[in-house]
This record gives sequence, C-alpha cells and structure tokens, in this order.
Amino acid sequence: MKFETDYIEKLAKIISDNGLTEISLEDGEQAITIRKDLPEVSLAGVPAPVVSAPVSSAAPAAAPAAAKEPEVKGKAITSPMVGTFYSASSPEANPFVEVGSNINTGDVVCIIEAMKLMNEIKSEHSGKVVQICVKNGDPVEYGQVLMYVE
Repeated sequence: MKFETDYIEKLAKIISDNGLTEISLEDGEQAITIRKDLPEVSLAGVPAPVVSAPVSSAAPAAAPAAAKEPEVKGKAITSPMVGTFYSASSPEANPFVEVGSNINTGDVVCIIEAMKLMNEIKSEHSGKVVQICVKNGDPVEYGQVLMYVE
C-alpha cells in the first residue's frame, strides 16, 4: 500500500470530522501517523476538585485535619480527548508510568481509546509522576487531569 496524497487527505478529514487528535496506520514496512495539535489547556484559576472525607463524631478534634485537601504540586497532564483511560498497552503489560516514575518530554504516559482507536498520550513535561488521578479503564473527558508531574 502506498500512502498517496488523496488518501492522506481523507485520513486528515476523518480526524477533523470526528474530533480525533491522531490516526496511526501500518501496512507491512510502511507506517503513517497523522496528528492534529490541540491548543494547550491552561488550568490556571481552575479550582482543584474537592474531596470530602467522612467525619467521625467520636473524634471532633481530627475533623479539621481530615477535611483539609492535600495540596497538589506539579504540572498537569490532561486528556486531549474524550475516551477511556488505559495505563498500559495491554491488560498483562506493565503500566507506562506509576507514581514515582521519572519521565521525559515525549514519553508515552497512557493510552486513551476513542472510537475504537488507541491514542498514545505523550508527556509535555519532564519530571517525576507525583499523582495519577484516574484508574485504568475509567472514562475521561477532554481537559480532565490524568496525572501530575513535578
């Protein structure tokens, strides 16, 4: 299969019409990836999600400490699309990253499945993964924080 201009244009139209960010195809020794860059989403000024802890009436002195939200440090890696989050390339494979993993810009940190296409999500930051905010198999929204890198 030779990747011709009209074929590539059709793939680009599929990306545009379906709100996708990337298509990758392989045929023997040939491979093509078409990627649409999205504008960077700024989370400045967006409050962190509120997590409430159950408060026991037997320990009223501990209630203020339990209700205090942990401070999240680092830069957010967000989902560029709506889909399903996968931490590894297959159920039996090791996760791409775990809390404490050191990553570099461009490293694959997870996969988002959208419309039966597996989209590798690459880090835009280098550093150490300090928090993973979603679980394997969870649905994610566009712009949702997937993890924090410090």
